[in-house]
Amino acid sequence: MGLKMDRRSFIGGAAGASGLMILNSHTAFGYEANSAVRLGLLGCGNRGTSVATSFAQNTSARIVALADIFPDKLEKGKAHFDKVNGDLGVPGIDAKRMFRGYKAFEEIAASSDVDAVQISTPPWFHVQHLDAVVAANKHAYCEKPLGVDVEQTRQALEIGKRAQGKVSLDVGFQVRSAPPIAEVVRRIHEGALGKIASVAAHYNAPASKPYPGLGNVSADELRLRNWLWDRTLSGDILVEQNIHVIDLCNMMLKGHPTKAVATGGRSILKHAGDCWDNYQVIFTYPDDVRVSFSSTQYGTGTFFDVSESVFGEKGVAEAPYSGAVRILGENAWAWSDPSQPKQGTAEFAANGAFSDNLAFADREKDKSFIESITSGKFHNQAEEGVQTALSCMLGRMAGVLGREVTWDEQLKHGEHYEMKIDMSQFK
Repeated sequence: MGLKMDRRSFIGGAAGASGLMILNSHTAFGYEANSAVRLGLLGCGNRGTSVATSFAQNTSARIVALADIFPDKLEKGKAHFDKVNGDLGVPGIDAKRMFRGYKAFEEIAASSDVDAVQISTPPWFHVQHLDAVVAANKHAYCEKPLGVDVEQTRQALEIGKRAQGKVSLDVGFQVRSAPPIAEVVRRIHEGALGKIASVAAHYNAPASKPYPGLGNVSADELRLRNWLWDRTLSGDILVEQNIHVIDLCNMMLKGHPTKAVATGGRSILKHAGDCWDNYQVIFTYPDDVRVSFSSTQYGTGTFFDVSESVFGEKGVAEAPYSGAVRILGENAWAWSDPSQPKQGTAEFAANGAFSDNLAFADREKDKSFIESITSGKFHNQAEEGVQTALSCMLGRMAGVLGREVTWDEQLKHGEHYEMKIDMSQFK
């Protein structure tokens, strides 16, 4: 039997606190009216820095601690957030709350000066770091994916059980929080398309760039710095990047695929690493709904295109990252909001801070997480995170094996990726 995971919608409660006074700890049911959530950033890379900056600028949270295995990233992070905090009229990062090395994740989790931790480390570490944060009774905002293999997803589910009702646990699926995307999904759920037959989706992006100016470093450090090139560390492009599109498909269809057949490979990329640069997957969902998904990630150009088209008996819904979000057919509708950026040409953002339809995605996601803490109405998105991660892994396994793979077969397989890096060398 497969894991039983119901799709759930966790909605933040009352508005977050607006004051700036920082208290030492949270109460059993939330925060005092004049408190600010003290947020620590674990992983000071491009995405981590972008999300933490959004938390600082769009919520009552304050960035008070940083952690990373590499000293250069830590120092760069401090310079950035000292300026961000200064612009907001709050103190910079105290040197006592900067944690470096392979035990940094344990130290920031254990810090009495931190209420919540944003986990933005390479995906292989997500579950390990989430475990430490929840064990320390801290709220967790964990970037996707929630695991790179089946074994890690099982661990994540157990962590989610421990977190239930005690702390907020969010997974970084900010795309579903973008106002245009949220609205078209709502209309689909209300029956605007009638019976759904199929979905066509794609994620085409340029290749990830190597970490600059590394000089003479060990092979292990090179792997960690260029983790996007490494299937074990990243989960491959289907699990690490394309996961946002699969998550929306799951959300729109209120479930996960039951089987998949796929192909793909490493056709263009020549650099070190073993991630594929293209996938073509046919997922079968309940009620015999087919999702045709394709992705590419290569080239040095700027071409970028992400979209989902949902085909039903009453019409078609289109939900691109850039372009018209609309429904064509019996229940015609198009998103229109004068406060939204004007539609333009899609541009890839390595830090995930996209414009156009996703312009407010991070803002809304971050506000919801902080409000769940300050209101005491804690989120628990572990099951959702696991379900989407497993959906992507299903496509990856079908592609690697070159045959159809069912959901239950994947769970029975118990896929496990071994990193094979001694982290104690990074002190």
